[in-house]
Amino acid sequence: MITREKKQKLVDDLQVNKNDTGSVSVQVGILTERIKELTDHLKISKKDFSARRALLQMVGRRRRLLKYLAEKDSQAYLALIKKVGLRK
Repeated sequence: MITREKKQKLVDDLQVNKNDTGSVSVQVGILTERIKELTDHLKISKKDFSARRALLQMVGRRRRLLKYLAEKDSQAYLALIKKVGLRK
């Protein structure tokens, strides 16, 4: 589970303005962190199929958000994947 402090740090790093907590870049950053934690959990618990399904849903949601951002603003997309550490 992602801690409140870690989530707030991600929001502070990725927000566009002071009140921004739900933009595409913030959502992608939070999803990426949750995906990393769930991937580590699944390396230990190989038979946790409900967690595996949740992981696949998060990956799909992140992919759709990134696709939307790439179509809307390609420069912001490239900056975001570089900042978050994703491959194109």
